[in-house]
Amino acid sequence: MSAARRAAVFAAYGAQGLGYATVVTALPALKHRVGIDDTVVSILLLSTAIAAAAGSVLADLIAVRWGSRQALATGLLAQAAALVLVSVSDSLPLLAAAVGVYGVGLGAVDAASNMQGALSQRTSRLPIFGRLYAAYTTAAIVATLATSAILAGGLPPMTTLIIAAVAQAAVALWGIRAFHPERAAHRVHDDHATRTPLPRRAIWAVGTLVFAAFIVDSAVSSWSTLYLADGLQVAPGLTPLGYGGYLLAVLVVRLATDPLVRRIGRTRVGIGAVILGTAGALVVALFPTLPGAVIGFTAMGAAAGALVPIAFSRAGELLPSRSDEVIARVNLFNYGGAIIGAVALGLLASGAALGPAFLIPGLLLAASSPVLRVLHRTGEASQTESTPAA
Repeated sequence: MSAARRAAVFAAYGAQGLGYATVVTALPALKHRVGIDDTVVSILLLSTAIAAAAGSVLADLIAVRWGSRQALATGLLAQAAALVLVSVSDSLPLLAAAVGVYGVGLGAVDAASNMQGALSQRTSRLPIFGRLYAAYTTAAIVATLATSAILAGGLPPMTTLIIAAVAQAAVALWGIRAFHPERAAHRVHDDHATRTPLPRRAIWAVGTLVFAAFIVDSAVSSWSTLYLADGLQVAPGLTPLGYGGYLLAVLVVRLATDPLVRRIGRTRVGIGAVILGTAGALVVALFPTLPGAVIGFTAMGAAAGALVPIAFSRAGELLPSRSDEVIARVNLFNYGGAIIGAVALGLLASGAALGPAFLIPGLLLAASSPVLRVLHRTGEASQTESTPAA
């Protein structure tokens, strides 16, 4: 049964990656259909991040009352409904409402899938988050390729949204029985005075790593292609190479993360990730050429690819009896990093100046290095790791 539960959790990560990638790749078609410009798209993306933060809080509330299994299934169903709504949106108010619902579902699934991942790791007693996030990345790449094939074949551009909605609904219906039923949160009517307090300092430390990783991720995702096109003025067919190298590095590193953690430990993996990410940002800034950009973005992908899974892996161990609540709070740092990474570079630079601007995520990543020690599992934490969920 534990293998079936882990399979369901892997499917949830895949469904999340599939859904997000289809939304992002459908944006050009949505712009044309609804008649909106890039400014409105930016506002919608910002609204999605804010709604996702609310969704993370919602997942926390549901997990406390009914468990993360219900929180994850609810988030997936909300996303499925929103994707259908997005696919038929032909006006800005309808699209904005659909994006709002999608954002809430996105945040709920982000938080609840990590809650379930922590339960899977506790059951298996082996690192698992690298592979879980690899499933997310793989599904996102598949969705991107599928979108390209559908558009090339002349099929309706919203087809991928419907496919993703069906996949998410199917995983939700399967998961309501297959996800881990254990609860890892305080009871609603617990006496607050006698409840084991949440480890707030450790939550902020792990959250700082998540924050830094998502600044890197959103900066490269949002601006790498524009930098190659407008800043370096490379041929149009070569502009995706920077982000392509980034995604490839994210996937490869996530597949390698769990074995590396078992071999050299989570702290050393985190140190290596920070060094690689900082070095990658320096390469992008100092070598304004196509090879320099591709190499730099690839190194930054290795950093983000490793830091996110090991941070959430550690979050699930901080207080096993309340890991659902811990993870919901750590997950909020995700959206702060995503907003800053996507907005800061565009506000400060454009064209060729975008290259040096990538020092910002690199420096913020380096600044997070003092909290890497939180990744080390002490003897006391190691003992609590095996404590059954509440």
